[in-house]
Amino acid sequence: MAQDVLELASSLAFLDELNDTYRTAPGEIDPSWHGLLGEPAPATNGRVNGHATNGHAANGAAVETPTAVPVTRNSLPTFARPGAVTMSPINAQLTPSVWPLVNAYRSRGHFAANLDPLGLLETAKISELDPVTWGFTEVDRDRMIEPTGVHGMPRATIGELTSHLHRVYAGSVGLEFMHISSPGRRSWLAERMETQLLAPLPTAVRTRVLQLLINAEQFERFCHTKYPGTKRFSLEGSESLIPALDLVLTHGARLGAIEAVLGMAHRGRLTTIEQILGRPARDLFGHFEDAEPEKAMGGGDVKYHLGYSVDRHDPNGHAMHVSLAFNPSHLEAVDPVVVGRVRAKQTRHNDVEHRHVMGILVHGDAAFAGQGLVAETLQLSSLPGYRTGGTVHLIVNNQVGFTASPAEQRSTPYCTDIAKMLECPIWHVNGEDLDALAHVIEMACEFRAQYATDVVIDMYCYRKYGHNENDEPSFTQPLMYEVIKQKSSPVEIYAKELIAEGVMAADDVTAMTKERYGQLEVELEAAKALNKRPEGPSMTAMWRGYRGGVTETPVDADTKVPRAILEHIASSMTEIPTGFTAHPKIERLLEQRGQMGKGERALDWGMAELLAYGSLLYQGINVRLSGQDCSRGTFSHRHAIITDIKTGREHLVLGGLHPDQGQCRIYDSLLSEAGCMGFEFGFSLDFPDALVMWEAQFGDFANGAQVIIDQFITSSEDKWKRLSNIVLLLPHGYEGQGPEHSSARLERFLESCAEHNIQVAQPTTPAQMYHLLREQQLRPMRKPLIVMTPKSLLRLPAATSQLDELANGKFHRVLADDTVDAAGVTRVLACTGKIYYELADERTKRKADHVALVRIEKLYPWWPHLVAAATIDKYPGMKELFWVQDEPCNMGAGTFVTPRLQRVIEGKGIEYAFVGRVESASPATGSHKAHVLEQKQILEQAFDPR
Repeated sequence: MAQDVLELASSLAFLDELNDTYRTAPGEIDPSWHGLLGEPAPATNGRVNGHATNGHAANGAAVETPTAVPVTRNSLPTFARPGAVTMSPINAQLTPSVWPLVNAYRSRGHFAANLDPLGLLETAKISELDPVTWGFTEVDRDRMIEPTGVHGMPRATIGELTSHLHRVYAGSVGLEFMHISSPGRRSWLAERMETQLLAPLPTAVRTRVLQLLINAEQFERFCHTKYPGTKRFSLEGSESLIPALDLVLTHGARLGAIEAVLGMAHRGRLTTIEQILGRPARDLFGHFEDAEPEKAMGGGDVKYHLGYSVDRHDPNGHAMHVSLAFNPSHLEAVDPVVVGRVRAKQTRHNDVEHRHVMGILVHGDAAFAGQGLVAETLQLSSLPGYRTGGTVHLIVNNQVGFTASPAEQRSTPYCTDIAKMLECPIWHVNGEDLDALAHVIEMACEFRAQYATDVVIDMYCYRKYGHNENDEPSFTQPLMYEVIKQKSSPVEIYAKELIAEGVMAADDVTAMTKERYGQLEVELEAAKALNKRPEGPSMTAMWRGYRGGVTETPVDADTKVPRAILEHIASSMTEIPTGFTAHPKIERLLEQRGQMGKGERALDWGMAELLAYGSLLYQGINVRLSGQDCSRGTFSHRHAIITDIKTGREHLVLGGLHPDQGQCRIYDSLLSEAGCMGFEFGFSLDFPDALVMWEAQFGDFANGAQVIIDQFITSSEDKWKRLSNIVLLLPHGYEGQGPEHSSARLERFLESCAEHNIQVAQPTTPAQMYHLLREQQLRPMRKPLIVMTPKSLLRLPAATSQLDELANGKFHRVLADDTVDAAGVTRVLACTGKIYYELADERTKRKADHVALVRIEKLYPWWPHLVAAATIDKYPGMKELFWVQDEPCNMGAGTFVTPRLQRVIEGKGIEYAFVGRVESASPATGSHKAHVLEQKQILEQAFDPR
């Protein structure tokens, strides 16, 4: 049996599975193996690395982890001392017994690693890492074994092997990788750890690391001295982040990346901008000086939210364009935005293998464990519509939140445990072992490049000051901060190490420090002499020709398309491929759409929408749509992708329109709002020449992404001068489906409207939707567009359009009523959306020809002259103007349009009234019969207000 094991020793998969099964269920393993596998796993409790104590997580739930016995920091296992045993120098009988020990280090060594630079974490001796657990004795220490099963160590004594494993897996680095199901990936990681981690680091690399540490420390101390008490979210205690980012970018460039997008929170952001992105310190000091405040009134953002871009050259001569994303204070909200930007850049580069653009996300330990957007972003990583070839996650683990300890922040041993769902490697590393950190970053970048997956580096460090410079951390962490006060800085520790090893002289370190301080003095004087507010980074070349800002008049675009081209597009997208078996209902639908495309049948909503996309594609413009169920459409109206009912093969109906057409990408998303919307917003930032859309399953669910709407979509131009053309398609309408399937919260978008920051529209005809989407992409303005899309109107016979309206029309922001005699109109009912058709039916029933119905198709930007032209100018005899809506009076567009409509009719002697549901805490009733009664009341009030 021993010989059998030796022959299988090269198979990590077999031995891992065998040993894991034996440790958890020994009865399932043939008894002949028991003597070779040692003893089953001891009962376990407690926790070592991960901050919780007494075997309990922060919420009180017990967590099973290896047996922990406190010992001296990073001590090696010892051997028991039974009687002497005679063995040969190379003992084949011992070799199989070594495998459980090797596996234990690979699986559980991280629990014993010396990760905490403060020394406050109790480092423990894990019994599985002790050779005694596996039957070895003191006399076995010097016995030679071959093979060892350890990469780069074909033969060794048991003592040498144990020492080596401990240094690799339980030293300054702890690697979690045995949760990865792929034997090949586990073997790759084991080989790199066991052969690379302890290798000497090149002198040039170590010197650069020290220089970057000095630069970071001096910048932080300089700011602390010159601007005491000013918020900057100091990096002191975590300065290792700067050489870490430098190394990530250097290795990324070496491995083929030509662009990188970086996302991070506020801590250390200023140092990162100055050191990694190369922005002159004088610009940052200019923000501290806060000159010319009148230029920032009502806009801009704080300095530690700002982004920057640079063309960077690393020490090896590789060029890379690096962008730091602008960021709100909402931790982790930028994550999906960064990933979306990366995907957009990859698309622009035709980087189908995702090798030339990389994403880097810097997290805090508390935020990575606590914020749900982390999980949503991780879940995007391998999905077809969102994959980017892996993101590098670098966690600045300060071992404290604002004031909360790790035991109060999470229910898991590590802040990184959520990332295990991706089966990606997770390195935990002591941030003060810079050489180990450098090796870890190299391994992580190479693993990402090799396997196109996320990697996680959990860098343990500390925060010298409180959450910000005005905070007193010793109120809540007195023991931690007593240690920090007495502690040497990372620069002092690493410089001492390099001096001791003869890498550089003490005088060199002193000179580097003085030179850096002198540079900062010069930069500060330059900032004070300039006495101007620094200009933000300009938009990149791809944005040339596009603009934002406020306009005095509407910006239109020619959205007409020759009828012959529309007919060609319709013919192409309704043709079923040869050998493709469509569902019978889909066949009928395509037949009907073919008739629509010839002008033989009125166009419904789905067909007009697809013709909008198809016509843009025909012009060479890319179209991207994502959302839950969007390829079919929540209400089965779109069917942009059809499926062969016999083979499951999919067919994109918008492909094959023209040899030079744009790319059409339609993706059914995961069940996420914030993550997916954030991704599409990020995509739009780097692809202004594509129509980028996100669709909600129901508009009601968009508020699951409220942080993306508030912090990015509605405010990015005002805060950061970043433009976006993203389109949100939000199904909206009161049709008796209850409070969660009626309202996209139109009122919340409207109350965010100012300075022409966004557009809000609710088109009521297929032609209007067609021209709206085309106008969005064809005009030079770049503004987010929020569209309240219909549900029941998708199949309402009255809500149709003719093909010529698409070929020759345009988008009308306000639709006047040409169906009544203008001279006889005394009352105008202004409205938006579906309620128009109910009002029209009611008017017909009542024969109320004195009532005109005016539709506001685009509610913002609000153009008073267009509203006036469709109301007081068109109907000279009008005496009453009512605003009519489905929503309760505290919701919908009422509170937004009422003061604006009143200004239009001011001084005209026209009575104004609001018609809608009474105020309500929830959007709609859950009773369909109650809904019908309420709808009836609205119509009665509109036509018979008495």
